[in-house]
Amino acid sequence: MAAVRARVSAGHVGALWRSALERVWTFLATRDDLRPAGHNIFVYHRPRERGEPMTVEFGVEVAGAFEGEGEIEPTSTPSGQAATVRVEAIGDLGMAYTAIEAWFRASGRSPAGVSWEVYGDPGDDPGTFPIEVFSLLA
Repeated sequence: MAAVRARVSAGHVGALWRSALERVWTFLATRDDLRPAGHNIFVYHRPRERGEPMTVEFGVEVAGAFEGEGEIEPTSTPSGQAATVRVEAIGDLGMAYTAIEAWFRASGRSPAGVSWEVYGDPGDDPGTFPIEVFSLLA
C-alpha cells in the first residue's frame, strides 16, 4: 500500500486521517502504474508506554511495489495470525475493538501491538460500508 505515516496521540486520528489520505490519493493520481487496487487502510502501531503517541500509517492498497516519494511510503499490512471483526459502520468501530479485546481475554492469547482497519466500498447507504478490523496476535 501507499501510505503517509504520522505520530498520533490517542483520540486524534479523526483530526488527521482525511488530510493524510488526500495526500496519498493525490500521489496516486500521478501514478497510473499503481492503479489503486482497493481500499483505504489504517495501520496502528501501539506505543510500548501507555500515553505515548502511536504511529499510524494512513494508506491505500496499490497494484504493485514502488519507490517512496516524499512523505508517501510503500508499506504493507502485517503478516501473521490476527483476531478480526467486521462491522458495517464507522460508529461501530468501538464495538469491534471491544469484541477483539474480549476475545483476547477469553482465549488467553496476547495482542502484538499492531492493528489495522480495512475500509470497504460503500453500498446503497453512503453512511454504511464494511470495515474489517484486525489485531495481530503475539
